Amino acid sequence: MACGSCSTGQDKNGGIPAGCNNNGSCGTGGGCNKLNVFDWLGNMSLPEGQTPCDVVEIRFKNSRKEFYRNVNNLTLNVGDIVATESSPGHDIGVVSITGELVRLQLKKKNVNYNSEEIKKIYRKAKQQDIDKWREAQALEVETMFKARTLALKLGLQMKISDVEYQGDKSKAVFYYTADGRVDFRELIKVMADEFKVRIEMRQIGARQEAARLGAIGSCGRELCCSTWLNDFRTVSTSAARYQQLSLNPLKLAGQCGKLKCCLNYELDSYQDALKEFPEIDNRRLATEKGFAFHQKTDIFKRIIWWSYTSEPDVFIPLSIARTKEIFKLNAENIKPADLLEPKQYKELEVVKQPDYENVVGQDSLTRFDDRKKNNNRPKHNHQNKKPQHNQNKGVANVQGPKGEKPAVPQHKPNPNQNKSANPNQASAGAGPKKPVHNHKPKNPNQGPKPQNAGTGDNAGNKPQNPNHKKPVHNHKPKPKNDNPPKE
Repeated sequence: MACGSCSTGQDKNGGIPAGCNNNGSCGTGGGCNKLNVFDWLGNMSLPEGQTPCDVVEIRFKNSRKEFYRNVNNLTLNVGDIVATESSPGHDIGVVSITGELVRLQLKKKNVNYNSEEIKKIYRKAKQQDIDKWREAQALEVETMFKARTLALKLGLQMKISDVEYQGDKSKAVFYYTADGRVDFRELIKVMADEFKVRIEMRQIGARQEAARLGAIGSCGRELCCSTWLNDFRTVSTSAARYQQLSLNPLKLAGQCGKLKCCLNYELDSYQDALKEFPEIDNRRLATEKGFAFHQKTDIFKRIIWWSYTSEPDVFIPLSIARTKEIFKLNAENIKPADLLEPKQYKELEVVKQPDYENVVGQDSLTRFDDRKKNNNRPKHNHQNKKPQHNQNKGVANVQGPKGEKPAVPQHKPNPNQNKSANPNQASAGAGPKKPVHNHKPKNPNQGPKPQNAGTGDNAGNKPQNPNHKKPVHNHKPKPKNDNPPKE
């Protein structure tokens, strides 16, 4: 059936579709035809004295196409709906190819141009013909389900996959698939009484069934057999072996259950490439190190991989020339020292670093593994635990006798302890630092005295508490020298 742009176009006579008036497939996206053909000869003029081709290719339901002769010299374009000769009555179809390209199609399908078997085109379809044709198409689905039910009741081993009504509703063609021959004479009688039309049975194969029904393949596109492929060739498992594909029937089979037709597309290229490779089969390479057997072949890189029988897990790549050279030496009872040449070993030792390393500028993933051991120490909050000396409060400290270590001062908690004594001191989060003790006197006019100046512990700094003594820290005080220096 034509698309909307074809069926809505009207000519001056009224009611007759005007067609697409283009050289190829419909420009509406989906296309009028299931097997679209581009007329690349449409814009070329004929040589002088040559008569134009009067044979036209007509497409019917799904992928069925036939040739008809334009005996009335009608002006036909791709997409026109025409009434054609049939037996009995007439049929309705859509023009798919016109012009000189039809001659090539006749030659491709081995049809004689002057054959009397080519039927005629009656006229362009009228609106009454189109309405009757659409009524016939609406009955096809219901008729197919009823025919399947009748075949099951008669116990016939067949599958009715499609039904096609003739344009004038005088005949119905039933397409079925079966593993063997089926006696459907009784079925034809029952269906003729049920549907009141002439019945015709046609057996098709699994590939033709998939071409008529159509589907989406594993590649994500519509099946080749339902869009453009009309020459079905046998596909064998050797095509998969040549292309080094795994013999998995679930992956190699198509929607029809047979091997995919696309396995034959690149088979010739693989066979031409394999002509340069030596015949390996089950042959082995003999070296002084031992025998080597074949592992795999990379056709694109032109490399053959071998492994020693003592080291089957080690794959050694050899070029085609090196493999042929070793085969030639073995034929002369000469064993090379090793599979690879010395220069090839040097090439194998050089490992190229991938160029995609650190492509986004990220740091190394092991940057946290090289931390110093000091980070394992417990962290102390020196800002909170730093000793704060308050001169207003006395500290109980008893000086021991000479030669003994002084007692460690006990500091009471101070609410002002969080404030740092030195404004230049860094925060506690900057890292551990020694506490800074500020023993400057309160009087700014009084400068610091030297360490040995004055006598007594209270020299230079008078505490308010007479019992207050200078705090002693965890370092040994300098020993006092009782003996005065000699003059």
